[in-house]
Amino acid sequence: MGPVICMVTPARPPTPESDRALVDRIGAAARSGVHLVQIRQRGWEGGVLARLVAGAVLAVRGTRARVLVNDRLDVALAADAHGVHLRSDSISAPRVRHVAPPGFIVGRSVHSLEEAEEAASGGGLDYLIFGTVFSTSSKPDARCAGVGPLVECCAHVALPVLAIGGVVPERLGLIGGSGAAGFAAIGLFADCPVDELPSLITRASDAFGKP
Repeated sequence: MGPVICMVTPARPPTPESDRALVDRIGAAARSGVHLVQIRQRGWEGGVLARLVAGAVLAVRGTRARVLVNDRLDVALAADAHGVHLRSDSISAPRVRHVAPPGFIVGRSVHSLEEAEEAASGGGLDYLIFGTVFSTSSKPDARCAGVGPLVECCAHVALPVLAIGGVVPERLGLIGGSGAAGFAAIGLFADCPVDELPSLITRASDAFGKP
């Protein structure tokens, strides 16, 4: 079984040119085999964010990829996204389930085993993202958990756990051996040339085991 691969979008100011480029990259990543695309444009005005999300949903059509919106359930529902990814301190998953359509994907960020166990016990979640595992430029001040806590979280929580933070090709094997169901990354996908995305996905699949 291969890994669940989640592309997280980089936080950049909205412009027509950068938004088109991002949607094109999302489509290319989806065709290359990415499973989840988390739209993480914090602070954007709702209408602007909804247009980006709607474009991403169109870009992944015909692939197995699903588009999630970071914490903005209202935008996710308005733009017909496939799910929402909640912050660790956000609303409960059961509250999301109360208003979301069938098949809606709900995930949550956690930063410790205690947070993971509490989140899992509440029900309603499809997966967890655990981090920050390694140091990363997107969160330079974040405390890094390291591989040990990731292994512990994966062993004690029944939900699929994705690793995030400092995910680079050289660490895929280490993450694959941790018990994680997959990984989420920003820079790994933002910095990769579009024509090299298929080989990146193949390398990740090899690190975790064949899909």
